[in-house]
Amino acid sequence: MFRVPGVRSLLRAALAAGAVSLSLSAFAADPVKIGFLVKQPEEPWFQTEWAFAEKAAKDKGFTLLKIAVPDGEKTLAAIDSLAANGAKGFVICPPDVSLGPAIVAKAKLNDLKVMAVDDRFVDAKGKFMEDVPYLGMAAFEVGQQQGAAMAAEAEKRGWKWDDTYAVINTYNELDTGKKRTDGSVEALKKAGLPADHIIFAPQKTLDVPGSMDSTTSALVKLPSGAKHLIIGGMNDNTVLGGVRATESAGFKAEQVIGIGINGTDAIGELKKPNSGFFGSMLPSPHEEGYQTASMMYEWVTTGKEPPKYTAMDKVTLITRANFQQELEKIGLWK
Repeated sequence: MFRVPGVRSLLRAALAAGAVSLSLSAFAADPVKIGFLVKQPEEPWFQTEWAFAEKAAKDKGFTLLKIAVPDGEKTLAAIDSLAANGAKGFVICPPDVSLGPAIVAKAKLNDLKVMAVDDRFVDAKGKFMEDVPYLGMAAFEVGQQQGAAMAAEAEKRGWKWDDTYAVINTYNELDTGKKRTDGSVEALKKAGLPADHIIFAPQKTLDVPGSMDSTTSALVKLPSGAKHLIIGGMNDNTVLGGVRATESAGFKAEQVIGIGINGTDAIGELKKPNSGFFGSMLPSPHEEGYQTASMMYEWVTTGKEPPKYTAMDKVTLITRANFQQELEKIGLWK
């Protein structure tokens, strides 16, 4: 004959086990949440990063929380919001790299893992925060490819180095910018352009007007024998402004070779039938979005931390001949 207390104990144990099982099942069914914060969501570059980060979320089964962070205040508020919504970590391209220490501190306070993309955090002394995982463009190597492409086009046109000069718009305050233009200059020299045919034009601002001003100041230093110009800079806008300055100075499109970096800011110019802006080195925002989101997912679910630095040096030269096809491949053609 069974004792009632024993039966009751077994029933209570069974119910408790069932409740725990249901709780664990519900927890397991709740998808991992990861944030992806970008400084300029209206830009095609970041829209593409988001789109491919969402593809990673779909492939791997996590939820992506996309937030625009145009300034420091919104950045720190977004991190609190991610924590409140149950996120485990986030990828960010900050509006200001000097926010790095504040972002890391806020992430630690909320027990969130953080990874930087595109722009690397710097500390209070302006040094890279190398302890934070980062994926971004290999600046010097991409600059080398830019310079090599400009030299190759000059050779294709039959230009002679003795009457060819380069104006390189620089912004050495930004380490990434300096590395890009340093790489570009090295490639031009290697191709045979004399060092004294390279004019450096420091910019005050990283935009088209800023590069117009710096290039205009550099053009007056050209000798009378300068027939052909190469215009370089750290991105599309620095080269676009330089090309505008050559137009105002009376140089024809066929006398100028300008090649930018990024691709996304050059679409309007490449739609024109003729311009001194020849092309742009297009990186891989689709790969960056997918890879960083995937790395963060692996980190929060398996504990596998991403490398401290993942260099992306794959770029494609887009020109009037191929830009639409190349942009269509990665969803950047509108």
